Amino acid sequence: MLHFGGQNPDDQPVVNPEMEREEIVNLETEAARAIQTNTGTFFRRVYADDFAGTLSHGQLVNKTTFINAVQNGDVKYDAFIASDVNVRLFRDAAVATSMWSARGVYKDQRFSSQMRTMHVYINTPHGWRVVSGQITLLPPGAQQPL
Repeated sequence: MLHFGGQNPDDQPVVNPEMEREEIVNLETEAARAIQTNTGTFFRRVYADDFAGTLSHGQLVNKTTFINAVQNGDVKYDAFIASDVNVRLFRDAAVATSMWSARGVYKDQRFSSQMRTMHVYINTPHGWRVVSGQITLLPPGAQQPL
């Protein structure tokens, strides 16, 4: 097979895995910022129409119900931070895990919590889209073996 013009044999553009990884890290950070400001615009753009996920208390959500939960005025965040973001790439798919740390007021009660998240991304012609997500609330101070 002949190989011309800097293209790979599958006629796909050459992808830099570090750039792809950094793009997803940026999306994870932007998601935390959108949650902190109770803004659904980011999720309308990046979450797939057929998104399916599970919230930290076990509620199953789709794209619409997740955006409604983000925009709910019952929660006012002082801080919402994504840290420890790890991305594993698999061709046109990626899995991102991270730690979410939140502090704020919910129904007139102050709270502070940490959650582990996992998001599954698919690379589409329109960019990376989140197709699935899982949020797990970490109990305060708990050191569990599994």
